[in-house]
Amino acid sequence: MAEELYLESFDLDCSGNNRSHRTAEATCERLIVRRGQPFQITLNFSPRGYEEGVDKLSLNAVTGPCPSEESGTSNHIPVSDALQDGAWSAAITSTDGGTLILSITSPPDARIGYYNLSLETSTEYQGSSFQLGSFTLLFNPWCPEDSVYLETEEERKEYVLCQHGIIFQGTKDSVEHVPWNFGQFEDEILDITLQVLDTSPKFLNDSNRDCSRRNDPVYISRVISAMVNCNDDRGVLFGRWDNKYDDGISPMFWMGSVAILRRWRKFSCQAVKYGQCWVYAAVACTVLRCLGIPARVITNYNSAHDTNSNLLIEQYLDEHGKRQPKQKEIIWNYHCWTEAWMTRPDLGEAYNGWQVVDPTPQEKSEGTYCCGPTPVKAVKEGDLNLKYDVPFVFAEVNADVVYFVQQNDGSVKKTQFISLVGQKISTKAIGKDEREDITLNYKYPEGSEDERRVFEKANKQSEAEEERVETPSDFTIKIKVSEGMNKGSDFDVFAVITNNREEEKQCRLMFCARTCSYTGEVGPECGMKDLLNLTLTPQEEKRVPLRILYEKYGPTMTENNTIKLVAMLYDYSSKEIILAVRDIHVKNPSIKIKVLGEPKQKRKLVAEISLKNPLAEPLTGCCFTVEGAGLTAEQLVKTLDCPVEPGQEAKVRVDLMPQLAGKLSLVVDFESDLLKAVKGYRNIIIAPLPK
Repeated sequence: MAEELYLESFDLDCSGNNRSHRTAEATCERLIVRRGQPFQITLNFSPRGYEEGVDKLSLNAVTGPCPSEESGTSNHIPVSDALQDGAWSAAITSTDGGTLILSITSPPDARIGYYNLSLETSTEYQGSSFQLGSFTLLFNPWCPEDSVYLETEEERKEYVLCQHGIIFQGTKDSVEHVPWNFGQFEDEILDITLQVLDTSPKFLNDSNRDCSRRNDPVYISRVISAMVNCNDDRGVLFGRWDNKYDDGISPMFWMGSVAILRRWRKFSCQAVKYGQCWVYAAVACTVLRCLGIPARVITNYNSAHDTNSNLLIEQYLDEHGKRQPKQKEIIWNYHCWTEAWMTRPDLGEAYNGWQVVDPTPQEKSEGTYCCGPTPVKAVKEGDLNLKYDVPFVFAEVNADVVYFVQQNDGSVKKTQFISLVGQKISTKAIGKDEREDITLNYKYPEGSEDERRVFEKANKQSEAEEERVETPSDFTIKIKVSEGMNKGSDFDVFAVITNNREEEKQCRLMFCARTCSYTGEVGPECGMKDLLNLTLTPQEEKRVPLRILYEKYGPTMTENNTIKLVAMLYDYSSKEIILAVRDIHVKNPSIKIKVLGEPKQKRKLVAEISLKNPLAEPLTGCCFTVEGAGLTAEQLVKTLDCPVEPGQEAKVRVDLMPQLAGKLSLVVDFESDLLKAVKGYRNIIIAPLPK
């Protein structure tokens, strides 16, 4: 009778496996592997070694609180001579005395999450069981059979492995680059990400069903879309858009996802205050990348919020261009969401690829504040009857805009724009800090036959009733801007009016500027010109300036630095109203980041950070906040003791400790009582330690 096989020790080879599975940046202290790809473990038996034909070995890999074979969360894995494709399997790689090396693989559609691993040994008459510890299983964009597979290594590096990025803000005419530290491999983030899944109502209501569906990125991304906001659950972020952030942190001051996710966990899953669309989108991007789902942040300029599904955004103005209280629908200067890459077996191959996943709570989807995953291809083709939430996303990039201007005599004039919405849809380019325009992923070129065909098809599927037409006018009016629209400066904007007729025209011009938020909510007036008797000769172009003074816009400017311009021309002869609307972005000063010394892995590095005060008054309450994945363990806050006088520099030095080799990003935020939401970044090439 063979002596019992006893496991003396084992080695999960976390370091080697994690490197081959591209998870070593997270840690090498625990095993993190990707599905559909083998990993190796070493078993040491004593007093005798494994004997082929005598000993039988098998493994058990289980996940979730109620593992079962039926739900795919409990897997019994006999050890054989060779690995099997498409299934949990284990095979002996080598034997040497009492040492046995096993290769283990999961199927490319395995449930992701935290697994316990155990070993069963048996001879003809006896058997034993041994715990081998645990591992975390992630999606695998490198595996061709995985539903999140990406074809090129450059894309996988950018959308799965890259820990820094750029989010585009500002306006379509003044695009602003804002750096973001995604930090998906930073300490605690993987555990927090799994905790986000375990805190969702779907898990709490039926953990077995929830865990059984964690093999599907469509399901996972929908859960994440709901859980990044807290509107229906104990989600990560609390949204606020009214500029009242004293009991939390302004959305403008976040520089990365790591601090937000750590704060959520630290305070027992209480929603972190506060978020707005780009914060929601960036946190969702971090969580998706952490789980192995390729993701990127998208910015849509002039983004429509259609509340009644008629593909029409109705704007109500008085005769001075001020928005009326009856306003329900709105056009955001920009709106950010996340795209996640996956197949859509529920819809068919035509809809594989990028999917919109929008965690900003705007409208409910199947009773929950979430949006997506919405196939970008369905949006482009106007296939509004597909899941999830195609009509809402289609309207964000395609809706028409109608302005109703109410006169003092009670009459209402209507102006329609069919190409205002969905401009410069943007994301960070692969491998470089530049903007990639992906508008054509979402819609055909404006005015093309395909664009008209898609909109007509969408009209038939929606509640749209309006005819899509822009009425020609006797006048053309445009708003143009000058150089030097910098915070603290006065500057001019211009209404450029053209008389298209061969006759002299008399008209009235009202040209107004108001500070506004990026969601389109307008504040106080900061510039106004009302020309009651404006004469234009035949075919004449007239340029009318409006001076915007810092003393007017400075006190009421929101942290988004946006001013809304409305130019309204009233034709006395035809009683026609011609309208032009433009949002302008006032630029903050730039932050300078200077690296002192040669950057090398695991050697202290010093960064000198400075900003020049552009205002005619001292800056008080100043601080720099610094963070970077692989450079800082947490956010570093450097407070300035003295006010920064006009024209003087605020300057600090910070110590960094690069943990990794390669290109790392440093993100800096500046805050003062008067100058807020100023961000800067710097890429740093870190040399590896000599071998």
